[in-house]
Amino acid sequence: MKTTLQRYLTRARDAVVWKLEGLGEYDVRRPLTPTGTNLLGLVKHLAIVESGYLGEVFGRPFADTVGWFEAHPEPEADLWAPAEESRADLLDLYARAAAHSDATIAALDLDAEGRVPHWPEERATVTLHQVLVHVIAETNRHGGHADIVRELVDGAAGLRRDNDNLGGLAAAQRQGHVARLERSARRAAALTD
Repeated sequence: MKTTLQRYLTRARDAVVWKLEGLGEYDVRRPLTPTGTNLLGLVKHLAIVESGYLGEVFGRPFADTVGWFEAHPEPEADLWAPAEESRADLLDLYARAAAHSDATIAALDLDAEGRVPHWPEERATVTLHQVLVHVIAETNRHGGHADIVRELVDGAAGLRRDNDNLGGLAAAQRQGHVARLERSARRAAALTD
């Protein structure tokens, strides 16, 4: 089971990193939602969060991110990259955080206990299994954000480089599909108004 969970986590990480490939600095950093969601910020966030959950929670701190939130108390500091933080450095941070997490996964049994200090006391004691599921969910959630942001940047879409998982519609068919959805949404709105 641990191997399966780790495989899902690795695939989710790879998908997030892939969303940055081929883009310039502006496009990996620019906010494309009203909340400021951007591709490089998602990578930074995942590196910091994963290293906390699969590091500090189990008494295996990752030196580069220990105390990160205390050192950066401004809201959402982990969700964007100032110009001085390079893409290469943040991708490297994510890779090193992932390697540290993988070492934690390898070293511990799924029932190994840890403590999440910022969770409510009644849920703060956790197992590696619980945390792995949480981190996989978190990574996939933000991977979905990355899917949408990348599509907004240049139209690139899909699950993975080798499998877009979009049903194989050609561009013209996709436009027809989107137009059909728009007509249906307008019709539904007219029926309920």
